[in-house]
Amino acid sequence: MMSHITIRRVMTIALLTLAWCGLWRSISLANILSGVVVSTALIVSKVGTSGRGGVRLIPLFKLLWLVFKDLVSSTISVAVEILTPTDNTEEAIVAVVVPTDSRHHLLLLVVAITLTPGTAVVDTDPESSTLYLHLLHVSQLEDTVAHVEELARLACEALPVGSVQPGQSAHSTPSPGAAT
Repeated sequence: MMSHITIRRVMTIALLTLAWCGLWRSISLANILSGVVVSTALIVSKVGTSGRGGVRLIPLFKLLWLVFKDLVSSTISVAVEILTPTDNTEEAIVAVVVPTDSRHHLLLLVVAITLTPGTAVVDTDPESSTLYLHLLHVSQLEDTVAHVEELARLACEALPVGSVQPGQSAHSTPSPGAAT
């Protein structure tokens, strides 16, 4: 039994328990105990990924730091925009194609992008790896595309996905009605 207890599993249980407490918005003995029970049950039942990927901590911290910086800077930018008497916004919906290998991280990208004020994901097309973004300032399109690509790169580095499963294709082709 001891050979099945690894540092990685203990850290996973601890992080899942912390997330559990975060969902309940309270760190209490009951939440910690129930979080440990739920986390352990998930680990033992092997629900989720098959362990092919993993987590790379340095790229994960870089990703989290980038999202934090985005949150702070864009909050200040939007606050200035709101307090400015003239309307300087040039809103637009734009399509941003992310690398195909980041398709497995679309939900993470959607959350990271929408979390920051001034930009929101309004739709996604997983087949073509396209995110449709609402921008307050269309003049920042090139910077936004580069930034989304950087988020996608860090997400792929931090949370690598193993080889393609049987029944999945290594690449996808856009559907006939997909925008290019």
